[in-house]
Amino acid sequence: MAEKVTPRDVDYSRWYTDIVLQGKLADYSPVKGAMVIRPNGYAIWEMIQSNLDRMFKETGHVNAYFPLLIPESFMQKEAEHVEGFSPECAVVTIGGGQELEEKLYIRPTSETIIWAMYKKWIMSYRDLPLLINQWANVMRWEMRTRLFLRTSEFLWQEGHTAHATYDEAEEETLKILNVYKKFAEDYLAIPVIPGKKSEAEKFAGALHTYCIEAMMQDKKALQAGTSHNLGQNFAKAFDVQFQDKDGKLSYVYATSWGVSTRLIGALIMAHSDDRGLVLPPKMAQRPVVIVPIYRSDDEKKAVLDFAEGVYRELKEKYNVIFDDRPQYKPGYKFSEWELQGIPVRIEIGPKDVEKNNVVLVRRDTMEKQFITRVGILDKVTNELTAMQGEMLERARKFRDKNTLEIDEYNTFKTVIDSEGGFLKSHWCGDAGCEAKVQEETKATIRCIPFNEADETGKCIVCGKESTKRVIFAKAY
Repeated sequence: MAEKVTPRDVDYSRWYTDIVLQGKLADYSPVKGAMVIRPNGYAIWEMIQSNLDRMFKETGHVNAYFPLLIPESFMQKEAEHVEGFSPECAVVTIGGGQELEEKLYIRPTSETIIWAMYKKWIMSYRDLPLLINQWANVMRWEMRTRLFLRTSEFLWQEGHTAHATYDEAEEETLKILNVYKKFAEDYLAIPVIPGKKSEAEKFAGALHTYCIEAMMQDKKALQAGTSHNLGQNFAKAFDVQFQDKDGKLSYVYATSWGVSTRLIGALIMAHSDDRGLVLPPKMAQRPVVIVPIYRSDDEKKAVLDFAEGVYRELKEKYNVIFDDRPQYKPGYKFSEWELQGIPVRIEIGPKDVEKNNVVLVRRDTMEKQFITRVGILDKVTNELTAMQGEMLERARKFRDKNTLEIDEYNTFKTVIDSEGGFLKSHWCGDAGCEAKVQEETKATIRCIPFNEADETGKCIVCGKESTKRVIFAKAY
């Protein structure tokens, strides 16, 4: 089965699509631009959802659900917001066989409908903060789509919170960004750079947008999460005021934040190889597969009995696949599970039974280990733990190796075109210089990183004074 995957160095885009399709993660829908998420792909989304949901609740957030359809008048109340999303909106004009009196937008995001409800719910400082998240689908009418990375309809979570002060909203925005960073690194094994978006790249209607940026194996950037301080824009648009402790009316401060099924695309491109998907153990619903190997009926019983004993012990802790399908040869099974990214494979043959051993193969390194059957659960746990940490470290080394400081614009253009990667360069803060880089190189400012020390320099484009480097890259 692995021969179905186009090698990365031949066609990276085709390699990615092959893994999605042949790994049974998703498929193209009859609806143009939309996708069907298959069980293997949805299992990853469930792991993302369950872990992030727990982390949100640990920080005091609760879940709710808001309508899919948004009245056109709501969308028009926040001018910058509707201008930013109008090219991507799908609009319902007929319902029940009759033309609607007011058009309904299929949500591209839910700020407007949520703030219409918050107006009803928020009266006093005692009602704040309001910390709500929803798991939902949204629609953005994309012209050029790509499975998981950019589709017309996708799944996501969107948090929407209300606060009494700007400082509380800012604290919330950064708190969630740290949740995203921890999740990306501890679970997806993807190192990320947290930072602030430029004015040109921020969310429509936000005061500030913060993000985490990751590097894929083709050295392009992928935005892996965003968190927005919306200030009072939506509160003023929907007249959401509260009575403070002094009895005065004030507009509330808002945040919104979200990640989507694009994280599955990030996971694929950050770790996978030419054999197929490579899943970090914490993202695998089924982290172990056992493959019994025998050539005759005489060997069959002893091998299956031994393998079933291993299965019973491992399933005390893990969801284990026991692949005893007689219609497929071992080599086919190996390729199938490698393609689907199962982190650990246990092979058991007649000689292993005789020696009271098993063969353990880790998906990330493809290294074979011959280990004793005794204490198999602890050994598998240790390998999965090691694999999780080593995948993060490999990805971090790859990113750091391909992050360069560039101070001269012609060199910048040459490097971004020939090598790619994250280019850390000085920028004066002028939108014109930012636009020129994008027009001439297709690279954008991915973020103004938090961890970048102040440093006097000159803008890569115009030569004006600059105090900090920003990260430029081509991006998905």
